[in-house]
This record gives sequence, structure tokens and C-alpha cells, in this order.
Amino acid sequence: MKFFSTNLKAEPVSFSQALLKGQAPDRGLYMPEKIPLIPLQEIYRYARMPYYEIAYNIIRRFLEGEIGDQELFELVKDAYDYDVPLEHVCERKYIMRLDQGPTASFKDFAARMMGRLMQYYLKRENKKLLILTATSGDTGSAVANAFYGLDNIEIVVLFPRDEVTPRQRKQMTTLGKNVRILALDAKFDDCQALVKQAFSDPDLTHLPLSSANSINIGRLVPQTVYYFYAFAKLRDPGLVDRIVFSVPSGNFGDMMGGVLAMKMGLPVRKFVIATNANDEFPNYLCSGHYNKIEPSLNCISSAMNVGHPSNLARLVSLYGGVMDEKGVIHKPADLESMKKEIWAASISDTQTRETIAAAYLKYGTLLEPHGAVGWAGLMDYLQTMPESEAENQLCISLETAHPAKFPEEIEKILNIDPELPPSLEGIDHLQEHIIDIDNNYEAFKEYLLLTSNF
Repeated sequence: MKFFSTNLKAEPVSFSQALLKGQAPDRGLYMPEKIPLIPLQEIYRYARMPYYEIAYNIIRRFLEGEIGDQELFELVKDAYDYDVPLEHVCERKYIMRLDQGPTASFKDFAARMMGRLMQYYLKRENKKLLILTATSGDTGSAVANAFYGLDNIEIVVLFPRDEVTPRQRKQMTTLGKNVRILALDAKFDDCQALVKQAFSDPDLTHLPLSSANSINIGRLVPQTVYYFYAFAKLRDPGLVDRIVFSVPSGNFGDMMGGVLAMKMGLPVRKFVIATNANDEFPNYLCSGHYNKIEPSLNCISSAMNVGHPSNLARLVSLYGGVMDEKGVIHKPADLESMKKEIWAASISDTQTRETIAAAYLKYGTLLEPHGAVGWAGLMDYLQTMPESEAENQLCISLETAHPAKFPEEIEKILNIDPELPPSLEGIDHLQEHIIDIDNNYEAFKEYLLLTSNF
């Protein structure tokens, strides 16, 4: 399978090349030239399979001919050794808790698989990598933990100093070894812009740069899996079910994994794309005009404080359009087709807090701010349907991080301290290693040139 750039100015590459490059040389994002289709009867059979087996059956379609089946199966089984709870809330409405991995975030699903695939290809080719990653919260810790201690990969993570919670920060700043954490007085979009600029800088071509952000196709492919898993486990065999997913969205990698799954044959009635006050996408879907939010707005769902989602270029491409890395649309997408499959909502901080309180008091369901944005978006969408239809509709809202990562907000709203998962126990007392740099490209470039051992 070949992968093309959304900017359409770079040569198509194999999966391994796309994985190790991260971003295309024309600054576009890689997408599969042909989306593999999965027969409905096979999707139904996933109901009897463990998560890792489903993952193997889906991921191998993108890697055929590049890695042996048995080798891939072993990598997948090693990556997914934790639970994926589907928590019943009411009627046919569920929360999929993607917070049970080693860093208690949905980013584990992509980072662990991507890390194992990168290791496989690097060892085969006897190469090393310098991975640059911007984070708005959970990507940094998931990537840092996935690659921690490896002798052929160095990690540099950039994060906005004031827009991650202490526990999110400490999950990445307490590691050391091959993991370096840079703090900027900036927004996530600024951190991401520095990373993207480094990839296209001719002065850095001697460095083996790659990315572990969701701009990397190696993040996107594993994120298709849990959508198939949830549908297969929860569908009613007596019905011709089509499912509604609600996805709290920031940089849109999680959302793109779901939309890609739909294009692969997953029976989806609608994707609810729920953003916080950074509502550039809901406005685009409504009006057809795209305007970035600069600077992005600081909301309590901090990992979603993104004023220009990188993966929007992939979504536009999937619907026949062309958007460059700066958000300029060179060819309009088929907006009417997009609207038939996607419904967007912007959820305020007030709504987010009210949703956390209501879900806990009414159903005993504990949500953190990002999951609450997803649940609030789903509730908004269901109000557009007839009551009986909404009641019987199978719906899954994604919980993308563990509530214990946001103890300050949870305690203020519910007056409880969320129980710590094993991955967060003892982290509050560990020593941190943080490097402060200025929010400008020359400072970042100088740091890379002076500190990279390649």
C-alpha cells in the first residue's frame, strides 16, 4: 500500500517510509491511496475476539507485504495488554473508557503500537531516530513512555507550560534518559508549528527527524481499531445496527481514526465531533468557511485547546478537497457529504462542568473534562432526533483520559478526589526534568543542533 501527501506535492511512499518520516517533505500529511474495505460479516465476528486480535486483523491491511503476519501479531499482542471497558450509562448509551493503558490516556493505543513498529523497522535497517512531538497534555506522556529507555530513539517533547495539569506534566518530566521535555510560554499550536518547521528546515536534514504526533500515519492507523471493537461488542445481532460515536476533539487525530474506520466499512450513522470553545471546525462545517483561532482559547479540557487541527487536512482530503498545513483551502471539500456523516458541537467550560456533575449525580458515571465534552456533544445531537429514535439508538462517547489526571476540576465540581490508577501512583513525588526555551524557532533549532547526538 502506498501513502500520498495531502499537499499532493510529494512522491507516494510505503507505510514504513511514512511512519519513519512522520510528515511528508511538502509539509502535507500521509494518507492511504486506497482505503481497505472490511466485510460486514468479518466485523460481526470481532464480537468473539479479544482486542489485540481485532487490532491485528485491521492493522495488517495497511502493512501487507511490509511485515510478516506472525511478527505483526506478536507486536500487536504485546502492545494491547490492558482492558478497554465499555461502561453502560443508560438505555443504549455507553462510555468507552480509553484510559486503562500505561499512561491512562487514549494516546496509549497509538503510541504503543507506533513505538513497536518503529522499533521493528529501525532494527531491521540499523537506524536511529530523533522524534519531535508537541503535546497539549497526553500525547507527550504516552509517547515518552512508549519510547522510554530505547537506545536507538531520542524523544524531544514540547509543551505549553501553563496548559497541562501537574499530573499530565509529571508523567513525562519525571522520566529522563532518552526523553527530553521542553516547556514554552506558548500555546499548543505554537509548539506544533515549531515541530513542523523543523521538518522542512534544510539545516536539519542531517538529523533523522520523525514525529509521534497524530500527524504521523503510524498514530492514525491504530486508532481505527477501538471503533470496530466497540461496535462489534455492543451491537444487537437482532437489529441492523448503525452506531453513533461522539469524539471529543482537539487536533482531530482520534476523530480521523474513527472516520477512516467508517470509510473501511464500519456501520456508522453519525460521528459527533465535540470541541471545546475552540470552535473552528463547527463553524467550518456550518458555513463552509475555515478560520483558525489564533491564539487558541484556554479551556479546562486542555488537551483540546487547538485553534488549527493538523488532521483537518486529512478530513478535507477524504472528502475530495485540499487544505495545506496553514489551513488554506485550495480545493473545497464535499461539504454536503461531510454533513451527512458528521455533526459538530462546541461545548463551553460551563457546559463541561455541568455535564460532569449531571453524569455523576444521575448515573454514577465519572467523567473528566474531555470526556464530558464528548458526552455533552452526544446529548446535544440526540436532541435533534425523535425521542423514541434517540432512546433506541446505539451510542458510544469516548472517555479519553482518566479522571485522576484532573483532580482539581473534579474536586471543585463533585467534592471527591478520583482514585488513582496504578500508572499514576507515586508520581506526585518524583523529581522533574524540564528545559525552558523561548517560543521562537531559532531557539528551538539551536537547541536541536547543540544537543542531538547524531
